[in-house]
Amino acid sequence: MSTRTSPAVPSTPVRRSLRWRVVDIVVASVLAVAIGVVFKLWEFGYEPISAVAALVLPGTQALFGGVWLLAGPVVAIVVRKPGAALYAEMVAASVEALLGTQWGWLTLEAGLVQGLGAEIVLALFLYRVYRLPVVVLAGAAAGLALGLNDTFLWYPGLDVAFKVVYVVSAIVSGAVIAGVGSWLLVRALAATGVLSSFAAGREHSRRGTRAVA
Repeated sequence: MSTRTSPAVPSTPVRRSLRWRVVDIVVASVLAVAIGVVFKLWEFGYEPISAVAALVLPGTQALFGGVWLLAGPVVAIVVRKPGAALYAEMVAASVEALLGTQWGWLTLEAGLVQGLGAEIVLALFLYRVYRLPVVVLAGAAAGLALGLNDTFLWYPGLDVAFKVVYVVSAIVSGAVIAGVGSWLLVRALAATGVLSSFAAGREHSRRGTRAVA
């Protein structure tokens, strides 16, 4: 009897598809709609807080605008497909507009611009890197988009100092609230097991396995 064994066949790494699945569309839509409701609710908290911040240092009210940037990074981390951040921001902005908002349908324009800000950063990493530094950078880019858009549309006549403070505050808010905040939110969702069919859920399971080992 021969004791010779067949040579080992090297395993071929599985390439992750960037094509949207039905489950991607469904989950992205559900998350975006839920965050759109949060957008609407945040309007009630933003007004008094931003008014106080503006009295202390005009322009710093943008420090609290990062809540309106959450949809893009959250859905992008979960779905990890081209267009996820833009799609989520547009859906969330549409929900906010349908629920009624003081900014009217310009909310959709804001969603478009802010979603593109995050989308560009994720595209630079070929939609394959979703570690915390990249997500923070995507949030900061969305914040930059928010700051520039707002100063152009809503504060065109104010001085340069105000605009600089506003844009810098928006970038910080985007990095912290939309960047770090979305990353922590997705980790919390993954811990519940609802993201088991997504890379974010599998990554959480592997971290848990290593911790046990």
